[in-house]
Amino acid sequence: MMQMNVVLDQRLQKVVSYIPQGAILADIGSDHAFVPCFCIQQQKIERAIAGEVNEGPMEAAKGQVALVGLESQIDVRLGSGLSVLKPGEATAITIAGMGGTLIASILEEGKDRLSGEERLILQPNVDAVDVRKWLLTNSYALLSEAIVEENGKIYEILVAERGDETLYSEDETTRQWELFFGPQLMRERAPEFIEKWQIEKQKREYILAQMKQGQATEVLSEKIEAIERLIQKMEEVTN
Repeated sequence: MMQMNVVLDQRLQKVVSYIPQGAILADIGSDHAFVPCFCIQQQKIERAIAGEVNEGPMEAAKGQVALVGLESQIDVRLGSGLSVLKPGEATAITIAGMGGTLIASILEEGKDRLSGEERLILQPNVDAVDVRKWLLTNSYALLSEAIVEENGKIYEILVAERGDETLYSEDETTRQWELFFGPQLMRERAPEFIEKWQIEKQKREYILAQMKQGQATEVLSEKIEAIERLIQKMEEVTN
């Protein structure tokens, strides 16, 4: 369904709140280009690039952009990940609503399109740890993290810019847990954070119970130990 005045859900509103005023936005995996349309209608940005990897979604995005009359300000492009961009073309990049592993691979494959001057606003549905690891490895400092619950699902939003990392602990063990749970989220312990990890703990406990019924092998024992450590940590962060 096409929208004239674009209205975003709570998750995407939170994503948009981190886009700097006046940015040149690239929205990768743009889903009807709702985010670019909304940002221009709200006079947050002047222009945007909406990237889609498949023909169908690209046509849908073009249709939405035409409907709201923003063809001169939003360039809808077909291509994989950041390949739709010229190097350094965007000053803010949003990638929302896909797995963290995929987001990390989009960033890795499109590294040559990043200038290091842009802000990255990333919303992984799962596996946020992979995004945090990529950012840390590639000298992007985590500026902020948010957690949002909507329609029974809990989403994490990560905001990063190139620079010196300040959120993570110097201690290696602590840092590994912070990469998994999120350094800021771990400290703030919002109700959504606690709820998310209580659910995840229950899932791991179920998996653990299944594994313990399996044939004892060294590999299985190691996996069981790792999951037990994780459950224990989940217990700590939610209590």
